[in-house]
Amino acid sequence: MASLSNSNIYSVLTCIMSLCVLIHTTSGQLSANFYSSSCPNISSIISSAVNSAVSNEARMGASLLRLHFHDCFVNGCDGSVLLDDTANFTGEKTAGPNNNFLRGFDVIDTIKSQLESSCPGIVSCADILATAARDSVVALGGPSWNMVFGRRDSTTASLSAANSNIPAPTLNLSGLISSFSNQGFTTNEMVALSGSHTIGQARCTVFRTRIYNENNINSSFATSVRANCPSSGGDNNLSPLDVVSPTSFDNAYFNNLLNQNGLLHSDQELFNGGSTDAQVRTYSSNAATFSTDFANAMVKMSNLNPLTGSSGEVRTNCRRTN
Repeated sequence: MASLSNSNIYSVLTCIMSLCVLIHTTSGQLSANFYSSSCPNISSIISSAVNSAVSNEARMGASLLRLHFHDCFVNGCDGSVLLDDTANFTGEKTAGPNNNFLRGFDVIDTIKSQLESSCPGIVSCADILATAARDSVVALGGPSWNMVFGRRDSTTASLSAANSNIPAPTLNLSGLISSFSNQGFTTNEMVALSGSHTIGQARCTVFRTRIYNENNINSSFATSVRANCPSSGGDNNLSPLDVVSPTSFDNAYFNNLLNQNGLLHSDQELFNGGSTDAQVRTYSSNAATFSTDFANAMVKMSNLNPLTGSSGEVRTNCRRTN
């Protein structure tokens, strides 16, 4: 019995339509087979919904990837980013890095609804976010990676942590290194994860200062971006983070940096005479190395401080606690 308690094994009695199954789970462990019996269709349901959403609008792939990132960097991958504000609850959606930046919540709602129909009360919103991020990258031509499941959903959120933990597009290289190091990432992993900016778009308000005031920017690139981002007004006008192949997950982002075509200040900081220049050069010339490093870093990110075992809950609606 001592060995059982040391392993922290517990049992959950799950009842679906009068069929009760005793599930033995090891607390604190994520597993590739977590849903193999309780929700065997999870992968096909999520990938089908993601493929449909990305086919409808390629930008959605980047939006779903960003949702997972902004979830994990705030107290771990626990679905806290999905919680709506209420009269007596403040979520993370109004935090500076999230407000008017995050989107894709409706896609997560659709996936959750489909999973609730197939296997009610089983799949967490945190696991949906992690899987949708992977499937989004794959849908846009990027690498895949093996998923593990068993994350549970938080019953709390932190506006202050969202404001302080998510790296800002204005950060310099040392700030970026520190921000990712605080989450346990190496500098190389930070550069690899930054390569997610090979897809998606940014709002004019985020890069205006760079295209009008900075010197380490290709002049013709700056001129072209200014056409859609005036020096005042047009804050919500969008430009692709990767001007070459904005809807393909590839290594063009790093080639852009070599040519001083980074859209965000934080992007170009990765190739600006500093310690990460060599890594950018490596990724720009070797797409396979980037893909491998990115996938490995995503596995690490998706495993940041998950709630497991009896911690948290499995939300019925991703926007609110049960």
